[in-house]
Amino acid sequence: MTGFVDPTREDMALFRDLPADRPIAMINLLRFRETATYPADHPDHAGTRTGAEAYAAYGRTAAPPFSRAGGKQVWLGRPEMTLIGPRDETWDLAFIAWYPSGEAFGAMLRDPEYRTAVVHRQAAVADSRLIRCFPSEPGAGFGESRPA
Repeated sequence: MTGFVDPTREDMALFRDLPADRPIAMINLLRFRETATYPADHPDHAGTRTGAEAYAAYGRTAAPPFSRAGGKQVWLGRPEMTLIGPRDETWDLAFIAWYPSGEAFGAMLRDPEYRTAVVHRQAAVADSRLIRCFPSEPGAGFGESRPA
């Protein structure tokens, strides 16, 4: 099975079709490679970085463009097991990143410094899910939101 690492052009077109002027939360689920796989022309190509180490390098180098975009990490966890869902779909890291708008997220993706940093993510990740959500305030019950 080939993992999902980068969005397709089709998925990015669908992303751009959604409202760009409202806040978004991005659910991130990540499974790391045992050994990072860098392109042949990258200085770390012959290295022995683990996927987790390469993802940490991504986090450090992507932090400035993430901050410039107004992004904030609002929750992070290390998944222990899947109670409902495919047991073979395991994850090493889960987190939620918040952005002031879909446009801010898009601007981060276009930022030259981010485009340089993303090579570490691509080397690190064996499989991932990135789920765009429209955030709302939780209500009293499970799955309920507060009235507008």
